[in-house]
Amino acid sequence: MIGLVDGNNFFVSCERVFNRHLVGRPVAVLSNNDGCCVSRSNEFKALGIPMGTPYFKLREREESGELAFYSSNYELYGDISRRIVSILRDEAFDVEQYSIDEAFIYPPTSAAEDYDAYGRRLRAKLLRWVGIPCGIGFARTKTLAKIANHIGKKRPDGVFTMPDDPTDILASLPSNEVWGVGRRLPAKLRAMRIVTARHLRDAPDDTLRAIGGVALLRTAMELRGIPCHDERDYDAVPDSVSCSRSFGTPATTIEALEESLASFASQAAAKLRRHGLLASGCNIYAQTFASGGGGEVLGRTIAFNRPTDATNEIIRAFHGEVAALFIPGIRYRKTGIVFFGLEKPCEPRQQELFPAPPPTFGDAPSEPSRLYKAIDSINARFGRGKVFSAAEGVGQRPWQMKSAKLSKRASTRWDELPIVH
Repeated sequence: MIGLVDGNNFFVSCERVFNRHLVGRPVAVLSNNDGCCVSRSNEFKALGIPMGTPYFKLREREESGELAFYSSNYELYGDISRRIVSILRDEAFDVEQYSIDEAFIYPPTSAAEDYDAYGRRLRAKLLRWVGIPCGIGFARTKTLAKIANHIGKKRPDGVFTMPDDPTDILASLPSNEVWGVGRRLPAKLRAMRIVTARHLRDAPDDTLRAIGGVALLRTAMELRGIPCHDERDYDAVPDSVSCSRSFGTPATTIEALEESLASFASQAAAKLRRHGLLASGCNIYAQTFASGGGGEVLGRTIAFNRPTDATNEIIRAFHGEVAALFIPGIRYRKTGIVFFGLEKPCEPRQQELFPAPPPTFGDAPSEPSRLYKAIDSINARFGRGKVFSAAEGVGQRPWQMKSAKLSKRASTRWDELPIVH
């Protein structure tokens, strides 16, 4: 049996952990640059305001006190997610984190006697220790566990175990709501009269292959109770690693482009190190501002002298190319970096005839950076950005995202800890 633990309205629930005045109120968390609603409380949903509604359309209702909004506080959400997964690892045989607010768990053998009771105990512990309400669903496969989780969220105890024969449940579920059915497939499925999850489960294999290939067939097999998804489906080595952001204020100077690209390169390089990967090169780009949206995208491709995950080497490699992206008098709305040619340090590779001299920090060529491993450790302990490259800017950064409604990072910053009076 597999379980799926999913935090209810996760971003909003994280905000409520340290601000109890938000409990019972219609609250939404906004996307990057405070653009639109990406997480809504149940009270907010009850007002009929759909996901993705732009903030500017709701500003008057905030000013009247009817609604409350917060900027995305990813540092807070990430830390609370880490705490939840830590508890799950103590209570389950194994844990596979799927996203910031979801994780698949393999319950201990003792839970087989009563999965509902096990789920209720686990849910109560998460609520008591972390403060996040969760839905928990159990089933024979991950796809069925996803469905069970959605049912559990609507139950008073928040837990549901899929019966051995889920036919009635699948018959009432639209096929486009099944995990693994992409946006382009519903129309093709309807054309073949595959309307419900039950229809999808019972469709002939050849028909499913013709509509959505092997991926759709695997989804159908999961609905039949045959496990087909494993950890590699969502935890595989990525083909690329990237980081990009829209500016809070349009950038008009080359310094802003350089600082933003250095900052995004630092964040993307940290992702490389978390995956244990080295990059062979990168693409950098800048998007110009257009009042109607879009805008021209200018880019450059840089190949590194050797595969690396060291932020200073990466910034040094592309620094001289930023000038090619800058046009005086043009406003820029976004920059970004994409790493390519990713490889594990132990993988065999073509050796260079004239290798570059080793770096000054003592790391051997094409090995993970010990310097940045130490820096990552410091930032993980004392808060993101405690140690950073001067190339990211040491003064005001007007290009940074708007976060006018950012709450305190109460679990990761000493100077933002809650004060009890």
